[in-house]
Amino acid sequence: MADQTDAAGAAAPSLDEMQHWTWVMGRAQQMMMEQGMAAMPVVPGLNDPATLERVRDFWADSMTLWSRFLSPDAAAAPASPSADKRFRAPAWREPVFDMVRQSYETIADHMLRQVDAVEGVDPKQKEQLRFATRTFVDAMSPTNFAWTNPEVIEKTIETRGDNLLKGMQNMLADIGRRQMTHTDGTSFELGRNLAMTPGQVVKRTDLFELIQYTPVTPQVLATPLIIFPPWINRFYILDLTPEKSFIRWAVEQGITVFMVSWRSADASMKDVAWDDYVRAQLDAIDTVRDLLDVPAVHAIGYCVAGTTLAATLAVLAARGQADRVASATFFTAQVDFAAAGDLLHFVDDEQLKMVEKLSPDGFLDGRYMAMTFNLLRGRDLIWNYVTNNYLLGKDYAPFDLLHWNGDTTNLPSRWHLSYLTDLYRDNRLVQPGAMTVDGTPLDLSTVRTPSYVQAGREDHIAPAESVWKLTHHFAGPLKFVLAGSGHIAGVVNPPSAGKYQYWTGDSKAASLADFVAGATETKGSWWPDWRGWLAERGADMVDATGARIPGEGTLPAIEPAPGLYVRTR
Repeated sequence: MADQTDAAGAAAPSLDEMQHWTWVMGRAQQMMMEQGMAAMPVVPGLNDPATLERVRDFWADSMTLWSRFLSPDAAAAPASPSADKRFRAPAWREPVFDMVRQSYETIADHMLRQVDAVEGVDPKQKEQLRFATRTFVDAMSPTNFAWTNPEVIEKTIETRGDNLLKGMQNMLADIGRRQMTHTDGTSFELGRNLAMTPGQVVKRTDLFELIQYTPVTPQVLATPLIIFPPWINRFYILDLTPEKSFIRWAVEQGITVFMVSWRSADASMKDVAWDDYVRAQLDAIDTVRDLLDVPAVHAIGYCVAGTTLAATLAVLAARGQADRVASATFFTAQVDFAAAGDLLHFVDDEQLKMVEKLSPDGFLDGRYMAMTFNLLRGRDLIWNYVTNNYLLGKDYAPFDLLHWNGDTTNLPSRWHLSYLTDLYRDNRLVQPGAMTVDGTPLDLSTVRTPSYVQAGREDHIAPAESVWKLTHHFAGPLKFVLAGSGHIAGVVNPPSAGKYQYWTGDSKAASLADFVAGATETKGSWWPDWRGWLAERGADMVDATGARIPGEGTLPAIEPAPGLYVRTR
C-alpha cells in the first residue's frame, strides 16, 4: 500500500506505519487467542501439561513466522494462497497482511487439531469443545477487526472514516432492535412481493389460521394437500417470491393446497404444550376432510412441524384412524435426535435454565432462536455481516430468504422447553409409549402411512444423518430423497432455477452412507419427483369448483391470504 494523500491534503499512513500498527494489532490478536487457550478447563490431550509443552513449541514456531515478517526480505517473499474466501481480496496478498492471515490460520488450525487429539473425554463433551473452539476461532479472524483487515483500512482511508461511522450506525441499530440485520428489510412486503399466492383464510383458532389457495387449473387432484410449516418461523418460506414459491408451484400442478399459519406466541399462550400442536394438526386435517368431503388428505411437515406430524400419525394409528392421511411428506424433519448435530450443544441444564429465565412472560422471544441458529453458521451469518456492514459500512442487499430468516416468531416457553428436553435431550419420541398426546401413547413403529422423506445434504439444523433415522422407525412404505444444499435452499429449489441435484436409491439401506453409495443422482429440483410420487398414491382428478374454491364451501372466507397471524409481531 503506497503512501497516499486524502482529499483534504493530509498524508495517509505510510507503509512502514501501517506495517508497525498492523503487527501490533496482529500480536494483540494472537495474545487474545493465547488467553483463550489458557482460560479453557484442563482437559487431557487439550491443555494438560504434556500438551502445553507442545503448545509452547507451537508458539515458538508462530513467533518465527512473525520474525520473517520483520525481516528486510519479507516484502519480496511471495504470498501463499488461501482457500478461505474471507481472504480472497488482493490486499490480503500484500506481505504485511499475508503474514497476519498466515499467523491466524496457523493458530486456528492448531487449536482445532488439539481438540481432535483429545483422548479420554466423553464424545458429547468433545463435540462441545470442537463447537466452542470453532466459534472462538471464527470470532478471532483478522477480517473481523478494522486494523487487521486491509480492505477496511483502504476503505477507511478512501472515505476518511465514513465507512466506520456508517457501520457504527448499522451496529447501533441492530443493538437497538436486539437482532442482527442481514438484508434490506424495506425491499420486501407480504402480499406485494412475498406470500403472493392468491387464497383465503377459511379458519382461525387461537393457535393457527388455515389458508386455502385458489385453484388455477380446471381440475385438481381429488386428495387435497395440507402443509404444516415450522412455528419457529413464518410459513411464507414456502411462498417467497412467485418464482420460488412451492405453494404456487403445487397449485399450478393441480393440487388443492391448504397451509397452516401458526400464531406467534404471546403471554396468553404460556400454557400451550406438545398436545396442543398435535391437536391442532388433527383439527386442521379433519377440517379439510369435512370441507371438501374427502376421506383423507396428503400432509407435509417441515422441520419441527414434521416431528409433530410424525406424532400425529402415531396418534391416528393408535386410534384406528390412520386412513385419514393418505400420505405424509417430511421436509428436513427429525424424529430420532441421537445425531441432531450442533443444536445438541444448547440443551444442557445450564442452557435450559437460561431459556427459562429468558421467558418470564410465558413465551420465548424469537430473536433468541434467531441468534442460536446464526451461531450454528457464525462465519456466514454473523462475522460476514460484521465485516461488510459494520466495518466496511456497506449497504444491505435485498434478499428474500434472509428477510424471512430475520422475520422471527415467538415460541410458547412451556412447549419450547419440553421440546428441547423431551426430544433433543432425552430423545423420548422414539421410545414407544414414552410420550403421549391426550392420553394416547405414541409408538412410531405403528405408523404405516406412505411417507416421502427429504433431507438436505448440507443441512446444519437437521443433519441428513439425523433425518435418515426416520427410515428406521416407520413401518409403512417409505421413499428417502437426499437433496443438494441445506435446510432451506435444499427445500426451496424450484425446477425453473435449474440448481442443485437430488439422490434417490434404496430407502431400506442400513445407513445413509450405504444409501449414498448406491444412489442415483439427478440434476435439478426434487419437486417433480415428489409430484410423481404423490400421483402414485392416487391420480383421480375432480373439477375445481364448489368447495375447491376458497370461501365457496361451508367455511366462508375470513380474509385474503397471507392472513393476520403471519403479520403479527
